[in-house]
Amino acid sequence: MSPVRHCVHLPALPRRLSARLRKSLWRATLTATGGVRREGRLPSGGCVVIANHTSHADTAALLAALDARHAPRIAAAADYWFATAWRRRICRRLAAGFPVRRTGGGLGDLLAMTEELHRGHAVVLFPEGTRGPDGSLGQFHRGALLLAQHAQVPVVPVALMGTGRLLPKHGSLHRTQLRVRIGVPLAPTAGPAEARAAVEALLQVTPGDGGSGARTA
Repeated sequence: MSPVRHCVHLPALPRRLSARLRKSLWRATLTATGGVRREGRLPSGGCVVIANHTSHADTAALLAALDARHAPRIAAAADYWFATAWRRRICRRLAAGFPVRRTGGGLGDLLAMTEELHRGHAVVLFPEGTRGPDGSLGQFHRGALLLAQHAQVPVVPVALMGTGRLLPKHGSLHRTQLRVRIGVPLAPTAGPAEARAAVEALLQVTPGDGGSGARTA
């Protein structure tokens, strides 16, 4: 049995132990393709993480970089990642994914994660809703911010850099070092324009200017 197939069929494990295993898996995988560096860190309690989205490698970069104590959960499109039993197992076991509907009912799927936030976990969303075609930052939807407001937890902007080069949309894999830059938490009342501006500002920081706390994940 292949290692991936064996991992997919592992029995349910305690949430933070599963997070540590995923972090180790993706850190080792990304080390082989150029590595990943993290700048900054999440606050101690539960939070909603919002990040730009250019590649399927975004999830791997986040799981490799974010602290396992937050046991991150990643929002995933229900119509794609949960369309078949095989994709569901891959998404849940290897990517800590939970389904969010894009054709109605999605807000309810997000609000169902409130208890996870109150337990100190991080819930990660890509507010653009889909991968950008050219790497530019699209408009942000409100779902992630409504979840933060409902749960009364901070919104943490995160910039992902290099994932679009590592694994371009409709492209092939290229060796690239990734950077995961974590910004200053925003209030639970932050709106889409403020959240988008915070992520965009992180993306525009010159390497070395915002490296406080930089480390190899």
